[in-house]
Amino acid sequence: MKKFLAALAATTAMVSPAFAELALEKDELKFGFIKLTDMAPLAVAYEQGYFLDEGLFVTLEAQANWKVLLDGVIGGQLDGAHMLAGQPLAATIGYGTEAHIITPFSMDLNGNGITVSNAVWEKMKPNLTMDADGKPQHPISASALAPVVEEYKSEGKPFNMGMVFPVSTHNYELRYWLAAGGLNPGFYSPENISGQIGADVLLSVTPPPQMPATLEAGTIDGYCVGEPWNQAAVFKGIGVPVITDYELWKNNPEKVFGITAEFAEQYPNTTLAVTKALIRAAIWLDENDNANRMEAVEILSKPEYVGADPEVIANSMTGTFEYEKGDKRDVPDFNVFFRYNATYPFYSDAVWYLTQMRRWGQIAEAKPDSWYDEVAKSVYKPEIYLEAARLLVDEGLANEADFPWDSDGYKAPTPAGDVIDGIGYDGKAPNAYLESLPIGLKGEQIVEGTEVKG
Repeated sequence: MKKFLAALAATTAMVSPAFAELALEKDELKFGFIKLTDMAPLAVAYEQGYFLDEGLFVTLEAQANWKVLLDGVIGGQLDGAHMLAGQPLAATIGYGTEAHIITPFSMDLNGNGITVSNAVWEKMKPNLTMDADGKPQHPISASALAPVVEEYKSEGKPFNMGMVFPVSTHNYELRYWLAAGGLNPGFYSPENISGQIGADVLLSVTPPPQMPATLEAGTIDGYCVGEPWNQAAVFKGIGVPVITDYELWKNNPEKVFGITAEFAEQYPNTTLAVTKALIRAAIWLDENDNANRMEAVEILSKPEYVGADPEVIANSMTGTFEYEKGDKRDVPDFNVFFRYNATYPFYSDAVWYLTQMRRWGQIAEAKPDSWYDEVAKSVYKPEIYLEAARLLVDEGLANEADFPWDSDGYKAPTPAGDVIDGIGYDGKAPNAYLESLPIGLKGEQIVEGTEVKG
């Protein structure tokens, strides 16, 4: 086997200037992922031979849940992984398992939805505005859900919703949507990490592939998850997606590729090679107006990757999204892998996640703006990304114009019109942003017992 790998490496070296230039410190790698369509850059880098072009012999391995995946990276059983953007940040600041995790590559924009059960949807419909065709006007505000939650409360029943992990985009997006509609999704405290302190809606963790079955069983009344698990509810006839995160916050950041800081320090050339392969995969996924998406769907439908029906995956991966059965609408940017600098690890993206951790009490005490900037820069590594991008441009494998070479790491502020509650976001002013949000911790406020104080 070793002779075969050596021969293959030699062949790769002859055809790949990347491999010839980078002296790899480690060439056999194992990466973890969760069965979601946004793991696509990993699958594509493997299937299209981009890892091999870099001299990397990669094994991709599905993980049972996000905690197992994170523990695998920290413990060294995995060399890196498709991660929730909040995971490297939370680990680095010591919320949960403490470890310094970094990301040189952001995997995608958008890609999530919020789904409710058929029963809840029927109760929401009288609160919606319909268009001329009798279909609901989008985006749908959580204010349409508020009377349903109130009805449950009057009957002494909890209203339960699922999200995939306490520091997931899904948790923060679901909380954002609920709060924008006047519903309190609850707070965390150092003593109570349920996230349900003072909650109108009780949020709990459900692994992504189990979301539809948990909804069907009646354990939860709705959920926020990535694809294909919203479209799976439509195909099964058990639920209705009410909003995509593209409608919630246009072109919001989603997953990242995470490695330990130690890995990056010990294997700098290997880290560059991996980043190069992932950038090429992202380019392939978006190039020529998504011309390769059906091929990507076929790849993702394989049991070793997402393992869902190709038709279900295609429902969102190819530029559309189906809400109620038969209500399929064009959402060309539902999944973005390279456009709009999707792969660049912006500090402002990291800061947004940190503001949401603070907003809901996962960060228990107030922090100065400088702290947010320092943490973002310790985790997000655009310098590695741009070095990999430069190599690709020099090799003729990427276009110079496609990368933000002169960026200071912060996006231009998100305009108010791009967010469902009409509140803009500036990553350079996190505390001012927190002050502007109607529900959530502000200033020096803390959560003590069941109360917000300060």
